[in-house]
Amino acid sequence: MKKQFLLATAVAALLSLGAQGVFAQNLAIVNGKAVPKTRLDALAKQVARSGQPVTPEMEGQLREEVIAREVFMQEAEKQGLSASEDFKVQMELARQTILIRELFADYQKKNPVTDADLKAEYDKFAAANGGKEYKASHILVEKEAEAKAIIASLKKGGKFAEIAKKQSKDTGSGANGGDLDWANPSNYVPEFSEALIKLNKGQTTDTPVKSQFGYHVIRVDDIRAAQLPSFEQVKPQISQQMQQQKLGKFQEELRAKAKVE
Repeated sequence: MKKQFLLATAVAALLSLGAQGVFAQNLAIVNGKAVPKTRLDALAKQVARSGQPVTPEMEGQLREEVIAREVFMQEAEKQGLSASEDFKVQMELARQTILIRELFADYQKKNPVTDADLKAEYDKFAAANGGKEYKASHILVEKEAEAKAIIASLKKGGKFAEIAKKQSKDTGSGANGGDLDWANPSNYVPEFSEALIKLNKGQTTDTPVKSQFGYHVIRVDDIRAAQLPSFEQVKPQISQQMQQQKLGKFQEELRAKAKVE
């Protein structure tokens, strides 16, 4: 009898441990159905990725959210909504979205942008934007005759800023007296750029400069060596841009290889 009692006790203890293990894996039991804790973990990861800290209070809210979803889902199942064609279509679209996201994430993980890639891209940027920067002002008008009249007025002592505010078609710079701030010549259309780099500090174009926008009267207010951001300052932006470029190329290659009839 004593042996039987001890055996029964041992079995009960093992069953108890097994039950504890089951409950440890599950968040709750809703209407007899287990809700795995992995759902809470997945939801918490989503919140963390959005930048919100997952505090103990937040965990409690997420737990209630997971349980509520299970309750609503069970009711939807009971009403047979999972058998509807609309539900099946929506599920297929969701499946595609998740799979595609995983495909792209896996590609980026296996094909990272290296520091050497980033530095090479920065060096190209520095080469294209190095040299001199110009602090220029301009007055943009529609007709050549207008531009010539403005140049003549400036030579007689007319105020560049005042004329720009009254006559410039470029309302953005015109409101600031024609000021374009500091920029590399490559930022402008070729005709403007070519005229700009021929001027010295304080000089104004003697003849109107024609571009696709109209006729420009250009003045150089100052010149300096290009002020480029450091590699470390722009590294995150370059990384993001290059990752997007690589991913875009991967997408184009897959599309090109696909047999579409």
